[in-house]
Amino acid sequence: MITNISLTTVFVKDIEESKRFYVDVLGFAEGDDVDLGDYRWCTVQHPSQPELHVHLSTPGPPFSPEMVAAMQRSLDEGGMNSVGVHVDDCRATVADLKAKGVHFIQEPEERPYGVEALMRDNSGNWMVLVEPRTFDPRQMEADAAAAGAGS
Repeated sequence: MITNISLTTVFVKDIEESKRFYVDVLGFAEGDDVDLGDYRWCTVQHPSQPELHVHLSTPGPPFSPEMVAAMQRSLDEGGMNSVGVHVDDCRATVADLKAKGVHFIQEPEERPYGVEALMRDNSGNWMVLVEPRTFDPRQMEADAAAAGAGS
């Protein structure tokens, strides 16, 4: 039986630089870092969720050369995603990360589910930061339908 999600992979341009970014800038903890000769297994974890490993990897085998090239192009164009994280205060977190040189592609905005901002990691991957709030999607749909019926 599956008990939880324990690993996700984020493709990066340079493993060492990305490890430093996730640890020094974002506050993750170092996980495993093993050189396997032709492959490097490197993970980071958030201190409050150590059971979830974020595997930092450069595109390569077992992907085909064509897929590796496409992934590298996507990294170069900023078209890859990283992870989504919860924050306790989105606006304060954005200010703190901007002071550390992090580039944001969306300033904090109110959403039904909370306050959301989008940033790029050091490889250009986009990351979502969410200050969550309780909401009921069914109630939102009902409210929208009622508002539409009243117009």
